[in-house]
Amino acid sequence: MSDTWSIVHAERRALVEDLSRLTDAQWEHPSLCAGWSVHDVAAHLVNNALATPVGVVRAMVRAGFDFDRQNDQGVRRQRGATPGETLERLDRVVGRTSGPPAPLDSRLVEEVLHGEDIRRPLGIQHEYSPEAVLRSLRYQARTPRALGGGKDVARQVGLHATDADVSTSDGPEVTGPALSLLMVISGRTVALEDLHGPGVAVLR
Repeated sequence: MSDTWSIVHAERRALVEDLSRLTDAQWEHPSLCAGWSVHDVAAHLVNNALATPVGVVRAMVRAGFDFDRQNDQGVRRQRGATPGETLERLDRVVGRTSGPPAPLDSRLVEEVLHGEDIRRPLGIQHEYSPEAVLRSLRYQARTPRALGGGKDVARQVGLHATDADVSTSDGPEVTGPALSLLMVISGRTVALEDLHGPGVAVLR
């Protein structure tokens, strides 16, 4: 468990460093999360880092058990008046070990996917922990969409990472970097351009 949190904390620190170099205009650039800017995703990461099981239940009640509304309310709560204020909030939660009531690997998924939600639209390159990407891919491939995973997509094709020892199912083959496979089964279709094989048509 401590090793997992060490990876999470390292990815948070790396994102804080990348965000510290952005202009105000880049903070308002659309992220890969529909309707959210880079600033919004950063605020969401703050909100989730501060989350506790009891707090999540209370937030769901306030949101009328609407998951999207809960997320939007969390963004509004943690988004600072300026990018600098939100960055300070994100920096303060780098070392936290709390989170929603979900398996610990979901914290790796959050840091990798939302890291790319921010970085990819801005053209920022980042070398994620290979373990974080691999565990995130395996987690998403076995978790239903209703719980935020990509199982419903992954089971339609055979995923084969070209840079890691992971393969799933026996459907039409899709090959590519583990990070891109993770993104696509998690709804980030922009990464389809990195993938190859007959299964790509199924994913499209």
